[in-house]
Amino acid sequence: MIVMKCGGTSVKDAERISAVIEIVRGSLGEKPVMVFSAMGKVTDLLIASGEKALKQGAVDIEEIRKVHIDAIRDLSIEADEIETLLFDLENLLRGIALIGELSPRTRDLLVSFGERLSVRVIAAALNKAGIPAMRYDAWDIGFVTNSEFQSASLLPQAFGLIRDRLAPAVAEYAFTPVVTGFIGKDEKGRVTTLGRGGSDLTASILGNALDAREVQVWKDVDGLLTTDPKVVPEAEIVDEISFEEASELAYFGAKILHPQSILPAMEKNIPVRVRNSYRPESPGTVIRKDVASASPVKVITFQRHVTLVDIVSTRMLGLHGFLAKVFHVFAKHAVSVDMIASSEISISLTLNRNGGSAETVGKLCEELQEFANVSVRPEKGIVTVVGDVTHSSAVLAEIMSLLVKLGIKVQMISQGASKVNISFIVDSDEVEPVVKSLHRQFFSSQAIITRRNI
Repeated sequence: MIVMKCGGTSVKDAERISAVIEIVRGSLGEKPVMVFSAMGKVTDLLIASGEKALKQGAVDIEEIRKVHIDAIRDLSIEADEIETLLFDLENLLRGIALIGELSPRTRDLLVSFGERLSVRVIAAALNKAGIPAMRYDAWDIGFVTNSEFQSASLLPQAFGLIRDRLAPAVAEYAFTPVVTGFIGKDEKGRVTTLGRGGSDLTASILGNALDAREVQVWKDVDGLLTTDPKVVPEAEIVDEISFEEASELAYFGAKILHPQSILPAMEKNIPVRVRNSYRPESPGTVIRKDVASASPVKVITFQRHVTLVDIVSTRMLGLHGFLAKVFHVFAKHAVSVDMIASSEISISLTLNRNGGSAETVGKLCEELQEFANVSVRPEKGIVTVVGDVTHSSAVLAEIMSLLVKLGIKVQMISQGASKVNISFIVDSDEVEPVVKSLHRQFFSSQAIITRRNI
């Protein structure tokens, strides 16, 4: 069997749902278990409706209602379950408006309506199209999580529960299971979410629990590209990439996959394939354990608007507990770190655009200055080159040589323990020319031919 996950753009309206139904029909021989995100921008609309109820005391779900009712009408399906959920959603928003509070717990319940509405529409559409289907809210088949609202993790016993509850239905395959992505419940029965993009993780978890042959993530792109096509229009599809390389890409800014989504599949060596629901004939990109490539570089990714923090102390850096003291301050202010490099007297680290408000970062630095000199340099960019571990030294040499030619000053460099990524800091406005030049260096036709002949 396989697991097939379809993102919001793949099921944004009746036309796209009909296209996905044909993809399912063509895959029935492989007993697909389907996972769906909320339709289109419904998650954003739900968050906006919650904020409106909180700040203005107004309950407004008309745009959310329209997305689903239009799809129901165009697909000629029944709407009873949809109306019930929309009624429950309105009641929740009234509660938010009345109490004047939107806690992480309530926010998770609020956004869960997107996936719950989506699977009911799609399951009904599949049945109407002659493909027997049964919808499941993820908690009905064992998605039990901890209570970290907005970023919950599955509890260890969940994998066994999922297997026990869903494997018999998959084996018999009298119907196609249709499962909500992104959501679960904690042990007290409270709705939780796996974090933004967590439907990919749901699919990977199902693949692990059910020993799938492959997990397919259907999106609106042909697969992973050698870099962002908005910066380099000639960026090419990456046919295959290793689990380790894909993990680094997710962490350093590539938006194709949820940062942790491939880990359950990786644990059982289940290939993950990224495919395009708009072009199902495209084979996409496969992520697997071992891959070979003519180029030592697979992908170049980047982040803009990064803040670089330098912490210098000639008195304390070498002393026992200094690093622990530094990171205690970061933990206290809930500020996460992307990259870190250290010397005998300094620590340099980066904060991404979600690393905290300017006010929070200011308080963090004020506390750090009690025992070290601190400087903050905003508007930096991280460029990350992901590729083959066996060529890391040669790749680093090529990168540095190119940057010297461009007159670009590297302000920090880091190579992870995995050795599959090399990341460096430049000014934010230098990111685009650096990425374009690196892409020409490693992916031009002549560069690839040269490496093949070496």
